[in-house]
Amino acid sequence: MKKKDCLYSEKLDGNSPICPETMWALFDHLSEGVMITDADKVILAINPAFEFVTGYSAGEALGSKPHLLQSGIHAKSFYDKMWKEIYATGKWSGEIWNRRKTGDVYPEWLTIIAIKNDDGDTTHYCGIFEDLSEKKIAEREIQIQMNTDTLTGSENSYSFMNRMNVLLEASEKKNFEHALLFLDMDRFSHINELGHSIGDKLLTEVVQRLTPFIRNKDILARYGGDEFVITLAHIHHPKEAVQLASKIIETFEEPFLIDEHILYTTATIGISLYPEDGHNTEILINKAVKAMEYAKKNGRNQFAFYFDELNIGTNRGLLIDHELRRAIKNKEFVLHYQPKIDLTTNTIIGFEALVRWYNETLGFVPPNDFIPYAEEVGLIIPLSEVIIEKACLGWLALERAGYGHIPIAINISSIHFHQPNFIESIQEILQRNNCSPRNFEIELTERTVMNNEKETIRRLIQLKQLGFKLSIDDFGTGYSSLSYLVQFPLNHLKIDRSFIQLIGSVNEKQAVVDAIIQMAHRLHMKVIAEGVEQKEQVELLRNMGCDMIQGYYYSKPLPLEEAIDYVEFWKLEIEGK
Repeated sequence: MKKKDCLYSEKLDGNSPICPETMWALFDHLSEGVMITDADKVILAINPAFEFVTGYSAGEALGSKPHLLQSGIHAKSFYDKMWKEIYATGKWSGEIWNRRKTGDVYPEWLTIIAIKNDDGDTTHYCGIFEDLSEKKIAEREIQIQMNTDTLTGSENSYSFMNRMNVLLEASEKKNFEHALLFLDMDRFSHINELGHSIGDKLLTEVVQRLTPFIRNKDILARYGGDEFVITLAHIHHPKEAVQLASKIIETFEEPFLIDEHILYTTATIGISLYPEDGHNTEILINKAVKAMEYAKKNGRNQFAFYFDELNIGTNRGLLIDHELRRAIKNKEFVLHYQPKIDLTTNTIIGFEALVRWYNETLGFVPPNDFIPYAEEVGLIIPLSEVIIEKACLGWLALERAGYGHIPIAINISSIHFHQPNFIESIQEILQRNNCSPRNFEIELTERTVMNNEKETIRRLIQLKQLGFKLSIDDFGTGYSSLSYLVQFPLNHLKIDRSFIQLIGSVNEKQAVVDAIIQMAHRLHMKVIAEGVEQKEQVELLRNMGCDMIQGYYYSKPLPLEEAIDYVEFWKLEIEGK
């Protein structure tokens, strides 16, 4: 059919008709695809843009019906609804997915207009469409950029907030429960001192380690800086959050190899629960942050659940009291063992036993919380008896593994020295477990030895005569009196970590540490430096003549089995050199 036979022109005004040739010129140059059909929807005319977008030539399209473009994505009801509107109103506009000749499916914005004659009968249909493929790609790229952390490739905080809001909205009706974990990397600023590019690569590696823990419905996002958030969706019990937090902390134990740097870092995690701790995303994040700060304040490299206001107020105090009494009765505590290294012989010459308490209700409770509380309410003595017994079991395991020559250091509260049968109770526990005092070292604080000096001296002498080694712990943070160092029968002096952490950068700290070491040696005591985390600190302490070191540079406190493995590994390392 000829173009002039199927098109009509109308006058814009009484004197300016548009001729068919002008209409066809516009038709041919439109960037939108145009298709004209008769009343039976047989294609009568198409323009070049139609051919370009669909891939069908005029010879292939003319005489066919528009269904040759159908993608198969839309159900029949979609087309029924579309034509129902066209029949009723004479027009339809909307997004539709069609298929090119190549088989590729693409989105387009389609407008269909019914053309009627003077009697109101439909004679033709005109379809005008715009290919949305490039626009969709651009929109998708923008959406990806808006929702993706450009450094690590994980989701960003914007995406996390949006997904969480959707998740929580759906959860209100279905009673789902979720856990939100807020992770902050420990000592990241020290790593950044090597160069921000090193820190950036470390963050990317962290995401790669976290990703395997994320299930389809879970959310992982970099919240900002060295902080990450994880939503554990659809949980049945808070234990699932405990398991995930434990796995994450464990995966950080392996060093990171970044540009030939071997880097060690740990993670501290705060956990909030939906709906228990809040019903919107911001509240859950804020409470998880508070829990994280609480865990970091009390030791780092651990996790904690949120509790109201995270303070030792009435409610939490009552809860700790109840759970602590039950835990002592059931002996729920475990000991972790941190090795002490002799700087001269490069051998493991002892372990310090450090108590850990995880409670199903309270989560991880830091020692700085429950030990002072136990002292305050009179529970420290039965608690210490549990700890001493656990230490005996730990030493027996070392002996079975062939390392019975390594003593274990136990921290003793000053309150014990007011207990009339203090020494007898320790002896009874050791005898019951077939252990000797020679296998243990007792660590005391300065406050302990300064209270009631005469009675303390008498008891210390008794302990030493039984075979215990004696150590003064955290030296420099209390009285630091020379008089008691001269009077008391001490074997070791342990310099507090607050001095060690700054000896590489503060000359005054170096001078104080050096003076403590020389003074202790003059008094025939060996010196232990605790909180050692860097090689530079090790070398400085070695040059000062420090005898032993303890800290994360060599090992964090380890569960018993891992501590035994560590000794075996250390032995193999030494023998291999």
